[in-house]
Amino acid sequence: MKLFKQSKSFWFFILLSLAAFGIIQALIITGMLNGFYVNTIIFVAINIILAVSLHLIIGITGQFSIGHAGFLAVGAYASAIITMKLQLPFAAAIIVAGLTAAFTGLLIGIPSLRLKGDYLAIATLGFGEIVRIVLLNVDYVGGASGMQVSHLTTWGWAFTCMLIAIIVIVNFTNSTHGRACISIREDETAADAMGINTTLYKVVAFAIGAFFAGIAGALYAHNFYIIQPSNFGFLKSFDILIFVVLGGLGSLSGSVIAAILLTIISTFLQEYPETRMIIYSLVLIVTMLYRPQGLMGTREITSLFKKRKAAEGGTQDDSKHTVA
Repeated sequence: MKLFKQSKSFWFFILLSLAAFGIIQALIITGMLNGFYVNTIIFVAINIILAVSLHLIIGITGQFSIGHAGFLAVGAYASAIITMKLQLPFAAAIIVAGLTAAFTGLLIGIPSLRLKGDYLAIATLGFGEIVRIVLLNVDYVGGASGMQVSHLTTWGWAFTCMLIAIIVIVNFTNSTHGRACISIREDETAADAMGINTTLYKVVAFAIGAFFAGIAGALYAHNFYIIQPSNFGFLKSFDILIFVVLGGLGSLSGSVIAAILLTIISTFLQEYPETRMIIYSLVLIVTMLYRPQGLMGTREITSLFKKRKAAEGGTQDDSKHTVA
């Protein structure tokens, strides 16, 4: 895998994101953004990590998983134990959260990824519920009452983890390993016939997705003052799934855009609890009716710039022929 070998447009968006980070950080330092907006921005970054991590599993490898909240919970509680029980630094908590979730992903992935379609969805849903029930009955982490966690997540931590997640998943997707995962999504039988170890690649994609979901869990846990098992039910898994489906299966850009839009919509509709879910659902229904393939389909934002450049090149060629 040739890491970090990307197009100019990719690095343009990386520089653009760094500029956005600097602007937001300056607004936070000067106090121009209050706590509500800072929390919203951090929550957007966390949801982007969750969206791109599930995008690797569903959009790239084609494995229908609806238990992603289980990995989020594992990462959240693992990081909370590291900081609150063992009194270790937040950086160590983030790393441990990712590794614990990845290990959990391997445990669930090796036996269940031999399944396909609805059977895999049921297995992953069952995994998420098992994690939630176990946490409900473990007194060490507070059981149903939850666990108090210090507020350690900052915009800097959230942005750094988000950027790393996007870069790693983009590079993995564009590598030979990513091509193998895409071939599994398109036709698993044909990929297997061509000598691709389909089970291995599905497990690897599952573990990488779980790793970043665990990191998102660490940021999530330390962005609030208490975490409870009820925060990680199957509805949370469906929320993450909506990011990927609404953005467009196979489009990382779409997952990012959908995560941003839906997080902002959901946050600002909290003032209207009676109509919040109705409006939220209507937005999804209208989008699916008029854009069933998702916001971006299978395209990336960078492809739009390539098409524009190609069109401009074609126009210049036509003008040369006209002059001639």
